[in-house]
Amino acid sequence: MKFTAEQIAGILEGEVVGNPNAEVSRLSKIEEGEEGSLTFLANPKYINYIYSTKATVTIVNESFTPEQDITTTLIKVEDAYAAFSKLLHFYNQVKLNKNGIEPQSFMSEGTKYGENLYLGSFSYVGQNVVLGDNVKIYPNSFIGDNVIIGDNVFIFAGAKIYSETVIGNNCTIHSGTIIGADGFGFVPNEEGVYSKVPQIGNVIIEDNVDIGANTTIDRATLGSTIIRQGVKLDNQIQIAHNVEIGRNTVIAAQSGVAGSTKIGENCMIGGQVGIAGHLTIGNNVKLQAQSGVARNIKDDETLQGTPSLGYTDFNKSYVHFKNLPKIVAEVEELKKQIIINPKNGNNG
Repeated sequence: MKFTAEQIAGILEGEVVGNPNAEVSRLSKIEEGEEGSLTFLANPKYINYIYSTKATVTIVNESFTPEQDITTTLIKVEDAYAAFSKLLHFYNQVKLNKNGIEPQSFMSEGTKYGENLYLGSFSYVGQNVVLGDNVKIYPNSFIGDNVIIGDNVFIFAGAKIYSETVIGNNCTIHSGTIIGADGFGFVPNEEGVYSKVPQIGNVIIEDNVDIGANTTIDRATLGSTIIRQGVKLDNQIQIAHNVEIGRNTVIAAQSGVAGSTKIGENCMIGGQVGIAGHLTIGNNVKLQAQSGVARNIKDDETLQGTPSLGYTDFNKSYVHFKNLPKIVAEVEELKKQIIINPKNGNNG
């Protein structure tokens, strides 16, 4: 899809300097710009590239005045970085705005869906499913029975949404994600043989949640596993049964949360963090990467390490840990001096 500089300036409320009919069909970095591409200049470190870039159109700040000849058409805006981000969002909306039900997909009778549905090939929609407006379900996806999905939801290729799941508005679920699989519930008998505990709850995902590729969120044993509004989950995260994650909390890749733990609002959890089950994590908590959490955490704490310590305590302790060989050598030397020093009443 092609856009003219004039059309782009209209979207960004900017001013065209150059050819208003210059056409672009793709985006690029300024140093890699080619004919037909759109780029931007916001960082002064890259200013030299604007004189050599082959990009057809470049977004710049209003204050920019070229000191040499340029071939690219300029679009002047108040904030070039913010304008380019706005354009990326617009471009993404256009690119992903697919419509219609493709051949070789399956939708059960009685499915209710709103306007502008997209259902990709080889996707399956179960019984009694409700889909809102502008739902986009990409190929090879599975939507189980009794699932409810709100408006403006993207479910990318290969995602699996098990039965009874509820998904709010403006959510994005990336490829390979599995929502609503059974929680890890087993009970051993007297002989040590494990029997499965039926997992009959569901998963509730509120509005404006983003879930990365290959993340898994288990259904509850009873009740619901709940992902609150505005939560952002990275790729390859494990959320166990009956977990609750508070509003606007973000969790980085390869982290795991064990069953029935409650995480508060506005928390920031780094990559490869492990959180034990049946804990309560307060609001505004920060957990540094690779931390292991085995206790309840109060509001506003920042922790690191395994088992996790207060962030400042961890850093102080780590300084001593790095110096342990030197400290041990000094202790051994002191022991020798004490043993051989006659003043101590000991000649060895």
